[in-house]
Amino acid sequence: MYNVKSLKAEEFISDEEIRETLAYADANKDNLEVIDQILTKARERKGLTHREASVLLACDLPEKTEEIFALAEQLKKDYYGNRIVLFAPLYLSNYCVNGCVYCPYHAKNKHIARKKLTQEEIIKEVTALQDMGHKRLAIEAGEDPVNNPIEYILECIHTIYSIKHKNGAIRRVNVNIAATTVENYRRLKEAEIGTYILFQETYHKESYEKLHPTGPKHDYAWHTEAMDRAMEGGIDDVGLGVLFGLELYRYEFAGLLMHAEHLEAVHGVGPHTISVPRIKHADDIDPSAFDNSISDDIFAKICALIRISVPYTGMIISTRESQEVRERVLPLGVSQISGASRTSVGGYATPETEEEITSAQFDVSDQRTLDEVVNWLMKLGYIPSFCTACYREGRTGDRFMSLCKNMQILNCCHPNALMTLKEYLEDYAREETRKIGMELIGRELEKIPNPKVKRIATEHIHDIGEGKRDFRF
Repeated sequence: MYNVKSLKAEEFISDEEIRETLAYADANKDNLEVIDQILTKARERKGLTHREASVLLACDLPEKTEEIFALAEQLKKDYYGNRIVLFAPLYLSNYCVNGCVYCPYHAKNKHIARKKLTQEEIIKEVTALQDMGHKRLAIEAGEDPVNNPIEYILECIHTIYSIKHKNGAIRRVNVNIAATTVENYRRLKEAEIGTYILFQETYHKESYEKLHPTGPKHDYAWHTEAMDRAMEGGIDDVGLGVLFGLELYRYEFAGLLMHAEHLEAVHGVGPHTISVPRIKHADDIDPSAFDNSISDDIFAKICALIRISVPYTGMIISTRESQEVRERVLPLGVSQISGASRTSVGGYATPETEEEITSAQFDVSDQRTLDEVVNWLMKLGYIPSFCTACYREGRTGDRFMSLCKNMQILNCCHPNALMTLKEYLEDYAREETRKIGMELIGRELEKIPNPKVKRIATEHIHDIGEGKRDFRF
């Protein structure tokens, strides 16, 4: 039985409720009265339930799709402005005991190069990332209690935060590791992580168990209930996501929104971020083996509907997607992107050669440098942001959500983005990028409505040019 406040996976992600939702969506996908009522609610910034959003996803009336896209663009501007936060993944280890059939890290893959970074190698990797200009990392590791115990992850986090190179520093470490215990989540919180991220892969229990035939990840309930344990352990910023292409996308979309509703209902804090990865080619993995792939048009609509349904959440799109696809969905709700990513273990200090056996998790579609990505974003009218201020000022969990839901986050995020962009321009940018960026900063400073904030931001940006760093509101 469906119960949004239950702590049991099969009750807050109810298969029966999802199937009833999809049937309701099919029955109303051309019902203009119902569709317009849903869109009216969305325009009031109230978000949408999984059932309401599923109707819009099923609706294929071109004029209504245009309304959905236009509304998503407006909500993106209202909640997040024109900022795009940048980060990079850092793969620590690809040792893994699970048997996930869609991931090349699966235990039976004997021809992938198995690697685990030492602390000395992490120093080299992080130094290379700092030399690009990165300030925010998402660390990744396979599940292996022998090779990648929680003690190893904690040591890596400590090492990353300790590295100060020239003007570089990693100011926020997000963590994407396997579902674990309340105690281990508490230890991650004490290590001062940012967001804990865990992709569900699929919310369809039967498919989930087939896709994860062996290893601890086979346990659907343990995995699906992980965010509740993370919250219990004190981590109030968590990130959801499904791997689109493993199961029918409408089922996954409904399950994803139900999970967001569950977190909000039980903990008073919904997901800090939602990611939208699609299955991609990787060593030992052929995406054509999965017959649930989605088109770029459907992918764009999903992004728009997540923004409309969960307007406060940050949305992440990685270098799995091409420049063309990323450019299409940026205005529809995406607020964070990775740049210059490597999905191999290491690979920043010493990139893998074509002759080497790969250790990568998946192929990267957007292979541009960070400077090229920054340059591209600014030419599109976005502010590339390296800001980590909210976490470091304690604006996490319900504190962040209350600001964001009231559309007040722009009062500090906009000037913080400009100040971190100025740091990047001074320390890392090519001359052309620096020129474009300085012009952008000049224009954007004039948009700050509060005279005091505008004055302080202007002063800090001047001071950054004089060599000072790390200002924040």
